[in-house]
Amino acid sequence: MIEGVNYGKNLQAFRREIQAGDLRGDSGGPGYQGDLPGSPDTQGNRRALAFEVPARRTSWEAIHQGEGSGAGNRETQGQDWRACGPHRSFKKIPRDASTTEKRRFVDRYWKEFGSVSKACREVGISPSSFYYHPKVDPSERARRDAELRDRIEAIQAQYPAYGVRQVYWEFFWTHHQRINRKRIARVMKKFGLKALIYRGFKVSTTDSSHSNRIYPNLLHGKEVSAPNQVWVADITYVRIRTGFIYFAAVLDLFSRRVVGWAVSKRIDTELCLEALKMAIEKRQPGAGLIHHSDRGVQYTSDEYVALLKTYGIEISMSRKGNCWDNAFMESFFGTLKREEVHLLDYEDFTDVIFRLPKFIEDLYNEKRRHSSLGGLSPAEFEAKWESGELKKLGIPSVIKLWDGLSN
Repeated sequence: MIEGVNYGKNLQAFRREIQAGDLRGDSGGPGYQGDLPGSPDTQGNRRALAFEVPARRTSWEAIHQGEGSGAGNRETQGQDWRACGPHRSFKKIPRDASTTEKRRFVDRYWKEFGSVSKACREVGISPSSFYYHPKVDPSERARRDAELRDRIEAIQAQYPAYGVRQVYWEFFWTHHQRINRKRIARVMKKFGLKALIYRGFKVSTTDSSHSNRIYPNLLHGKEVSAPNQVWVADITYVRIRTGFIYFAAVLDLFSRRVVGWAVSKRIDTELCLEALKMAIEKRQPGAGLIHHSDRGVQYTSDEYVALLKTYGIEISMSRKGNCWDNAFMESFFGTLKREEVHLLDYEDFTDVIFRLPKFIEDLYNEKRRHSSLGGLSPAEFEAKWESGELKKLGIPSVIKLWDGLSN
């Protein structure tokens, strides 16, 4: 009998004896049947003992460094990951290792754990992560990303202020290609393709300190479903080298199309009247059209109000100090500044007269895409509304305006 074994009670001493030598070294003769009472043969005895001998494992460090399993065994001699039970954490595997490295480890050594799920649990990944295989080869994906980057750069060369949404719609409507918006965002972020944005300072263009009549806001809760139902008007400034130039515009709220505009060195009633006259001449609106503006002295003047009433146009005005009541025009002015004025750095009045009309008529109205219009430009939106295509395309053609009460 091996010293230290008392009917199997001191298993630790028994393991040390087994690891130190072979059972046959203690045999009493040819007919000796082993040290376990009642054991029929030594070979079967050794098979039974195999379940008690701790299985050696290969350390993560040795595998990570490309060493053989023998080197890993030497490093982990005396360390048994099963010694404290099957639920002991796999401490030799660094949790900050990449998912690829962990997948490689599980693929090579999952049998030592009994199953893939157990091995994944020990290294800190889910089985789905282990079985995941990219649909596109990484090298092929890099090639496609580079190709998409070139195409996005070509779009931004023409429209420098285009972000992810506008680029998406440009691919969809101009190139008739639907590219996942998340992919566009990922590629733009990867290669640093940002929209050019200029943040300048604010110059007040509204003088509401007057005694003229103020009209109520007629837009709250209104539905706009066709052109020439609601026009919005406002004034902004364009900074040049020697001062400021003032720009008045009239926008059709249904399609966001600029229907009238005027430029002047003076911010007066005549500036706004010229923009309104252009809009009336172009669109020939019928009775019932609502004209919405702020409470500025130009829009409350007798001359301006008289022109509106001559054509049967209803007058609507924003609440005092509330720019959100004219948010559509504020949005257009923001686009004008970001995508034209600040990018080209207007220097004098001639630059304004020459470049501003081109941007409004040729670019903004005809080509500039709006997410709120289903990715169409104002001119395309109106054309498809007239032909009845908006409904077929599933693009909403009714705008529900804020009721002034709900959040």
